[in-house]
Amino acid sequence: MEANQSKSHLRAVVQQVANNTTSWIGHWKGETKNRVSGQTFLCPSEGELDCIEVFSSHVTNSGPVNLTIHAFDTANKTWGPVLGTSQVQFNNLDTGKWISFPLKGLRLQKGMTYGFRLKSDTGLIGVGEAAGSVNHLPYKEGLGWAAASEELPGSFYTYLSLAFKVELRA
Repeated sequence: MEANQSKSHLRAVVQQVANNTTSWIGHWKGETKNRVSGQTFLCPSEGELDCIEVFSSHVTNSGPVNLTIHAFDTANKTWGPVLGTSQVQFNNLDTGKWISFPLKGLRLQKGMTYGFRLKSDTGLIGVGEAAGSVNHLPYKEGLGWAAASEELPGSFYTYLSLAFKVELRA
C-alpha cells in the first residue's frame, strides 16, 4: 500500500527558533565577495523531508535565495555532496517572516547529521540567528556556519545557530 503524502503527518523534527542577531547572505553594495551561511543539524527521526524554513530578519535587496542540503561529516567538519536544492524569491515583504524552502523527495535518516547552506547572488538577505555563550548554546546538536565567499571552508560556530525548522513527513 502506498502512503499518500498529502495525508502523512508533517512535523518540525528539528527547530531552533530563537533570533537575537542576523547572519547575512549575498553581498553589500560595492563588495565583490558573496557571503554564504549555513547550519548543521542532527536528524532525530527518519522521514521524508518536506521543507526547511528559515527566519528572514531583513531583506535589503530582493532576489532569489538558494538552499542546498548536504550530508555532513561532524568528525571532519566537511560538507558532503548536494542531496537537494531549493530556490525561493525574497522581497522586502518577507522581512520578519518564516520562509519555506520546499525539498520534497529526500529521505532523511535518524541519527545522521545534515547541513544546509544559503546563498544569494543578487540579493542581500539577513537570516535570523541566535547567539549564545559557552554556558548557553542556542542549538547543541549542530553548528552554525558562515563564509565570506562561496569558497569553502568557512568557519563553524557552536555558539551561533540560524533560526530554522526542518519539517519531515512521518
